[in-house]
Amino acid sequence: MKKRRRVAAFLLAAAISAAAIGCGNTSGQNTVEGESTQQAAVSDDIVNVGVTNTLGTLNPLLMDGGEVNKYATALMFLPLVELNSDLEFEGQIADSVTTEDNRNFIVHIDERAMWSDGEKITAEDVVYTALRLTSPVIGNTAMMYYVFEGVGDDGFTEEGATSIDGIRALDEATVQFTTKEPMSLTTFQNSYARYLMTLPKHVIEQYSEEELKTAEWFNHPDVVSGPYMVTDFDVDHYISYVANENYWRGAPKIPKLNIKIVSGSQLYAGLQSGEIDITQPTMSVIPQEDYESVESLSNVNVFYGEPVTNQSVFIRTQNITDARVRQALLYAIDRPMILEQLLKGKGEVVDGFLSSASPFYDETVVPVEQDAEKAKELLAEAGWDGSQTLKFYVNSGDSAFVNAANVFVAQWAAVGIQVEIQTVDFATLMSVAGSGDYDLLAVQYTYAPVDPYPDVAWLLGGEESWTGYGDASVTEALSKTQSTSDMEEIRELYTIVDKKMQEDVPMFSAYVVSAQAAVNKRLSNATPSVYGFFNNVEQWEIAE
Repeated sequence: MKKRRRVAAFLLAAAISAAAIGCGNTSGQNTVEGESTQQAAVSDDIVNVGVTNTLGTLNPLLMDGGEVNKYATALMFLPLVELNSDLEFEGQIADSVTTEDNRNFIVHIDERAMWSDGEKITAEDVVYTALRLTSPVIGNTAMMYYVFEGVGDDGFTEEGATSIDGIRALDEATVQFTTKEPMSLTTFQNSYARYLMTLPKHVIEQYSEEELKTAEWFNHPDVVSGPYMVTDFDVDHYISYVANENYWRGAPKIPKLNIKIVSGSQLYAGLQSGEIDITQPTMSVIPQEDYESVESLSNVNVFYGEPVTNQSVFIRTQNITDARVRQALLYAIDRPMILEQLLKGKGEVVDGFLSSASPFYDETVVPVEQDAEKAKELLAEAGWDGSQTLKFYVNSGDSAFVNAANVFVAQWAAVGIQVEIQTVDFATLMSVAGSGDYDLLAVQYTYAPVDPYPDVAWLLGGEESWTGYGDASVTEALSKTQSTSDMEEIRELYTIVDKKMQEDVPMFSAYVVSAQAAVNKRLSNATPSVYGFFNNVEQWEIAE
């Protein structure tokens, strides 16, 4: 399971950076390419996207999976595929990704795909990019290429390597990826094809691997595959783009695009004034207390994203060893009441890991309802005397869940379980999670709806995982999801896992959030969505 935990750590970085309220926010006034925000707001040829996560890098070779990094970079360098708003994999550089044996994945490049200088995008570009991503000189551990033949267990090839056995060009337009162990097609697409942002070999091969880590070219690239090129950026405040007029899918209709990095509390004011044209449900965290205010704005249309952000509560099973006590914790609380009163019903209650946004969701897994008497009976059977006080760690930046946690504590006390809340900042929360020094710990976690396997396998992976929980039937079910492409079979396997969560309760879902987003009415063909937000950005248009 060691390798799979590394996969989960990468996906968690992406998921939490997107979903944790209050994480990575900045404040202060922003300027874009020398313009004031008010000037940018009234421009006829600029669209401003408001986000609340800061930028790490625009170099695809240094990607860490953070959501803003991924999408800001993908505007210039398209991934092989991307999810669309219907949670379907949609070709970007590739027009197909297939496998017959869950080990050899055939990626075919769209024959129309061109670099902005008129050169065709080829299989050699893809292979060259993968070779650089596995270079020990560049040293990117986040991309986890150790799963492929010819790559070491540390994720790197030998220094100076000129090829990778498991990633090779079959012809000018076809690349074969070969994994060491079986992998589902959805895992390959979601964890690898979505994150490999192909670079132009004919341009960057002039740089040494050492130079590629710091090359100024990545900050102002003159050859791209995507709809926009960066002109200027400040990692804490903005990223400015100009349209790629030679974009092979069609020149963007909006000449200039800005990603504005602000605090969550600034989003409402920006939408109201027009300084922000559009937000996205997970990169743009609008505080819950501003939802009604945003809905009242006459100049925007409001959307709610798919329920993908799970407010998960993890139970350290080494500390709370009796499953009956863990069950009592779940029976004691009223989750629908929390959803209605604190989240205004914008979300859902589920048991386990999967929400209704997942193709593997099973509606027959009915969430446990509050039953205080049942909780008391379970505690009595377990011999719980009420003398122990459980430590419950909560993210201080998530005001909605801090309030929910206080309600839960009162409901637990009513059945005889004493719980003390420890509110800490996000960095401390992650440190506590890693140390295992807690009884309960809550964090917003986005389990990729089409591919929850890496995260779920890690979280239920035994003593070293956050839950400390392991079960043979769960491990077997999860393993089988990687050796089949039958969607119904995969759904049944995840049902085994979620039902086991109800039975053993190493974790439970407090609620799943449907986050708010908004778009100015002057913008057409642009719809905020959890996935596929920028897939057709070249079609966005400012109304006359």
